[in-house]
Amino acid sequence: MARPAQLLPAPSLRFIPIWRRNLRVWRKLMVPSVLGNFGEPLLYLFVFGYGFGRLVGEVERMPYMDFLASGIVCSSIMLTSSFEALYSAFTRMHEQQTWTNMLNAPLNVDDIVLGEIAFAATKGMFSGVAILVVASLAGFVAGPAALWVLPMMLLIGFCFGSLAMVVTAIAPGYDFFLYYFTLILTPMLLLSGVFFPLSELPPVVAGIAHLLPLANAVAIVRPLMTGTAPTDVVLHLSVVIAYGVVAWIFATHRLRRRLAS
Repeated sequence: MARPAQLLPAPSLRFIPIWRRNLRVWRKLMVPSVLGNFGEPLLYLFVFGYGFGRLVGEVERMPYMDFLASGIVCSSIMLTSSFEALYSAFTRMHEQQTWTNMLNAPLNVDDIVLGEIAFAATKGMFSGVAILVVASLAGFVAGPAALWVLPMMLLIGFCFGSLAMVVTAIAPGYDFFLYYFTLILTPMLLLSGVFFPLSELPPVVAGIAHLLPLANAVAIVRPLMTGTAPTDVVLHLSVVIAYGVVAWIFATHRLRRRLAS
């Protein structure tokens, strides 16, 4: 039976060179990457916001655009960090054999997994910051309290980067990622209070939605962006952190076995 120390990741600062290497590569492709990650959420924000906003008016005693902007910030972080930890990480692991070459350096699998998740979280935060800036300029953010969203962005990116790394660890090929997007991310996007309040869902569905990490992230980010104090902060943070940590441990364990075979 393996000892607990062998099952748990052994984090170290050696993840930083991997994070920095990915950042340098990404800088060369920054313009198309930013347009891709930035354009779609903005399209959702303005098309849905102005289209439905005129019909809906106010939601939870706030303009619909304000309600939607905070949800789009969270969903943008989710999608960006997930895409990075799925397609980009899988390419480095499987197609380019970058991870194999890294293992010839004084690095181990734990360093690589943590570096990849950290970079996915960073890219997610970049995307969230870009949406936040645009929302602020458009007047959809209440005040400077929204700056508290910044550390939360990194935490959301860590959570979804870790979850996506689990899928990468077990994926036989790129087509496998479609299951994750279709069966997990898209339903979560629609059921987590991004576009409409959870109170509009049937009680059973709303109960399930409250267990999802995106719904708990939105529950913290939305009050901060709309100028009210979030409630049940410890509970919501605990859910987001728990998903991220458990997924990080499982992904590290699976990738140790995969890269050793």
